[in-house]
Amino acid sequence: MSELKPSNPKDAVGSTKLPLDLVPATAIAMSSLAHLDGALKYGAWNWRYAGVRSSIYVAAAIRHIQKWNNGEECDSDSGVHHLGHALACINILIDSMAVGNLTDDRPPKVDISTFMSMLNQDVKRLTELHADKNPYHYSIKDSK
Repeated sequence: MSELKPSNPKDAVGSTKLPLDLVPATAIAMSSLAHLDGALKYGAWNWRYAGVRSSIYVAAAIRHIQKWNNGEECDSDSGVHHLGHALACINILIDSMAVGNLTDDRPPKVDISTFMSMLNQDVKRLTELHADKNPYHYSIKDSK
């Protein structure tokens, strides 16, 4: 049996830092294409100079997610995957918050967490109401 090598002193320090290695390279690669598309259209890092309105990027991210969820893989204008575009929108929101140039035009706040929690009671009630049913749940594979 071989002896265990003592841990590198850097391990103790490194293990307390942000685990950036946990962000999938696939997500970084996909969002980079959307950032490239934006850089070629509007200029790299344009949002850091001009700032952004949160509503514009939230709406764009939701549109891309909805289109992907509806079975459309890539944006018809750029050919870039919709999820890459959605990630880029979220990246820009986060970066704009970090640099302090985000115009926060979100709607007035509501306690959505409590509201959603209350609706969970309805989910339970409906699930119990239909417990004896066994419906077929259609998916995108059925539309091909």
